[in-house]
Amino acid sequence: MDRSGDFEADAGWRLRPLVLGVVGALAAVAVQQLLDRSAPFHYPPIEPEAWRVALTTAIGTGAASFGFALERQRAPWAVLFGLVVGAVAGLVFYWNGGGWGMWRDWHSASLFLSIAIAVPLFQTARNEAAWRFPYADVHGNAWTNVVLWCACWLFTGVVFALAWLLSSLFDLIGLHFLRDLLQHSWFNAQLFGASFGASLGLLRERDGVLRLLQRVVTSVLAVLAPVLGLGLLVFLVALPFTGLNALWEATKSTTPILLSCVIGALILANAVIGNGEQEELRNPVLRVGAMVLALAVLPLAVIAAIATGLRIDQYGLTPDRLWAVVFVALATAYGVAYLVALARGQMHWGAWVRPSNLRLAFVVAGVGLVLATPLLSFNALSTADQVARLESGKTAPEKFDWAALAFDFGDPGKAALKRLAGSKNPVIAARAKGVSAKTNRWDVAAINQTETEADLLVKRLRVLPVAVPVPLALREKLTDWQGCSTDQKNRCTLLYTPGATEAVSISQSCIDDLARDPEEKGLRGVPVIRVLRSGCGGSRYRLTGDTWQRVDENTRAPLTSAERAALKAGEAAGKVEIRSVPARRVFVGGVPVGDPFE
Repeated sequence: MDRSGDFEADAGWRLRPLVLGVVGALAAVAVQQLLDRSAPFHYPPIEPEAWRVALTTAIGTGAASFGFALERQRAPWAVLFGLVVGAVAGLVFYWNGGGWGMWRDWHSASLFLSIAIAVPLFQTARNEAAWRFPYADVHGNAWTNVVLWCACWLFTGVVFALAWLLSSLFDLIGLHFLRDLLQHSWFNAQLFGASFGASLGLLRERDGVLRLLQRVVTSVLAVLAPVLGLGLLVFLVALPFTGLNALWEATKSTTPILLSCVIGALILANAVIGNGEQEELRNPVLRVGAMVLALAVLPLAVIAAIATGLRIDQYGLTPDRLWAVVFVALATAYGVAYLVALARGQMHWGAWVRPSNLRLAFVVAGVGLVLATPLLSFNALSTADQVARLESGKTAPEKFDWAALAFDFGDPGKAALKRLAGSKNPVIAARAKGVSAKTNRWDVAAINQTETEADLLVKRLRVLPVAVPVPLALREKLTDWQGCSTDQKNRCTLLYTPGATEAVSISQSCIDDLARDPEEKGLRGVPVIRVLRSGCGGSRYRLTGDTWQRVDENTRAPLTSAERAALKAGEAAGKVEIRSVPARRVFVGGVPVGDPFE
């Protein structure tokens, strides 16, 4: 149903830019006030409470949905739509919990995708004044919204560039008010909201131009259809000769690459077939290119499914892999629909695929909304699977992704980590306790590296007087550069007995250095002058509580008050003397090595 007359009638609504500018400014300032909880560049960032994240999301999504939906015709519908979208988005975010990460995960992406699909559906239903969704209107509204979104961001960027240019210009004559205002977050938020909202209203006043621009964009994109179609055709034809193993060996990102190709194929194919038969491009090269793209979607989705299945079988479930399963399932649904449309319509396949696009849009919006909520917890599923693999021995503790369990799997991961700290397996329990004490994934990576080096140390460590197991905590300390180091070629000797609170290590490199002939000839027979280092000797370690620490021989406990008084009195009276005191020292083959110690 053609509603171009309605859009032209709305072009006379000059109040819309002002309304959307005010709404945008108020919404942006409200968001800024809710989230600006600390000084700029505060580290670590202060995590906002769940209600702040939820309210911010509700205001932002509600205002944006209202802005895109607002027309003079049935304006109250747009108000109600914005309120409903904001309320649903806010409740979903509150249900998921707080934190900055909420806007970066797949839950939020899923929710925003559902909203992006719901907006053109609402626009079409509003124009029809009924629950009817003509494909031409829905598809046209969707493309127009994309163009409008990008144009508003561009306009807002120009506004900020102009503001900074004017502030620099005013600075030349000593007027600093604009520069000072631009230093405040509330002013930047107000400027952003007002410019984005006003540009949205102004561009809506030129809806006919937007429709024309949308057609230009789709026509330009359609030119790329044969290019991508040829590339995908070559890929699929070559695959039987190269084999699937080449995909797994080349990269670990096989599934994302294939799904990106699927998305590109869907966009370019629909750019060719247009909103309806009257807009479908007639160029035979473009039409064949679109058909090849439609044909390639299902094979790509199947290969992506195989890749995802292999990764899950090898490494278990993770939230990202479960999301990949969802994306692959949707890609497969599109592939089947497009293949059926090609089989039934052949050169006129567009007429068959457009209804499928509309039905799949409702499916994607519904699935996205459900997955945005915690109803189906990918974190809990992933945690259960990974912990089961760890406890069954399928995944070794040193190869287990402890950082993901602690920081990527949400509350289920943290709860599992706490439970693993009490595991009967001492290695698992020790690793879980170490990870639980860390506040970020980089510290966990350092723990994994240290423990790996401590495990490798066993292969080059000799324990005297009797070969006995060395506690992990001590081995971790021994890997420092003053002890046994991390050089896998450097053998090391440790004087240690079970239950002892002291241990002494000496590295083979130190022995080799001390044992080297001082008159040894160097390069081209030139004598090398060597200075024997008395400090090259044993490194002492002492157990305090549950912690092993290296003993620094150059430090001692602070003097008592009596010792301090005696020290001052002795120095004043000249009582300075040398005494022989009992001391200990490391001997190797009867030869003293290193400095004495008490």
